[in-house]
Amino acid sequence: MASRSGIEALLDLLDEAFRSRGIEASNESQALLTNLESVPDDAWRALPQGAARSIEAIAVHVAACKIMYDDYAFGAGTLRFATPAVEPWADGEAPPDEVITLLEESHDRLVGHVAALADDSELDAPRPTNWGEQRPTRWIIATMITHDAYHAGEINHIRSLLDGDDRWRFQQLGFG
Repeated sequence: MASRSGIEALLDLLDEAFRSRGIEASNESQALLTNLESVPDDAWRALPQGAARSIEAIAVHVAACKIMYDDYAFGAGTLRFATPAVEPWADGEAPPDEVITLLEESHDRLVGHVAALADDSELDAPRPTNWGEQRPTRWIIATMITHDAYHAGEINHIRSLLDGDDRWRFQQLGFG
C-alpha cells in the first residue's frame, strides 16, 4: 500500500496556516483567516504611515496567488494576474466578506487537488508554475503554506500599527 503520510501532513499544515484548524480561533492564532476576520472595517483599506499596501491589497494578493498556483500546478495553466478571474476587484474596491469568500474557495480548491494526489510519490512530481518553471509538487504546496503564514503576519503587523500598539504580546500583557 502506497503511503499518503506526507500528503496528510501537508494538508494539515495547509489548513493550519490558513484557518487554524484544530486551534480555537484567538488573538494567539497565526492563521491567515483568523487574522483577517479580526480586522476592523476601518482598518481594511487604511495605511500606516509609510505603508504602500493595505490589508485589503494583501488579502486580494493571497487569493490571487492561491488561484494562480492551483491553476498552473493542477489545472489548465491559462489564468493571468490582473484579470477578473484572478483579481475580480479594482484596487480599493474589494469588500472584506467577498475577499474572505474568495480566499476560502481558492484554498478549498487547492486543498482538494492536494487531497486527490494518489500517494506521496506524487509530491516529487514536477509541476508547472505561473512563471514558467517546473517545481516539485511538495515545493509548490510548501510555498502556499508559508505564503499564508507570511501574509498573516503582515496583516497582524499592519493592524498593530494602525491600533497604535506594536509591542510584543507579552509586553501588552505586562510581562515585559
